[in-house]
Amino acid sequence: MVKFLKPNKAVIVLQGRFAGRKAVIVKQFDEGTRERPYGHCLVAGIMKYPKKVIRKDSAKKTAKKSRVKAFIKVVNYNHIMPTRYTLDVDLKDVVTPDVLTTRDKKVTAAKETKKRLEERFRIGKNRWFFTKLRF
Repeated sequence: MVKFLKPNKAVIVLQGRFAGRKAVIVKQFDEGTRERPYGHCLVAGIMKYPKKVIRKDSAKKTAKKSRVKAFIKVVNYNHIMPTRYTLDVDLKDVVTPDVLTTRDKKVTAAKETKKRLEERFRIGKNRWFFTKLRF
């Protein structure tokens, strides 16, 4: 079987609190681990999407509308839907499996992820990833 769930692949979370949210695979575990004996992956995604920015908005309002809120989660392969898109944002050094062990590490990693995603949004790359999924 071809392994197509690779790092930087954009996916949509289908189950749980973040259902319908877009995320990007950071690390995949095809064979599973001792704690999770099934195929799963570590994803970083968007909890709260940026709002629409228009030209007449002030700089302060534009900055506020451009905010993103990020999440980090381990997800079963059955609970994600892969897309054709890839996101070339480097999160490997920030989001690692040991980040999820304590709340402090997870919050710090989520803040750094948020910064990197906001930077990507501000540049204007990967526009599809930052639009809310309508369903």
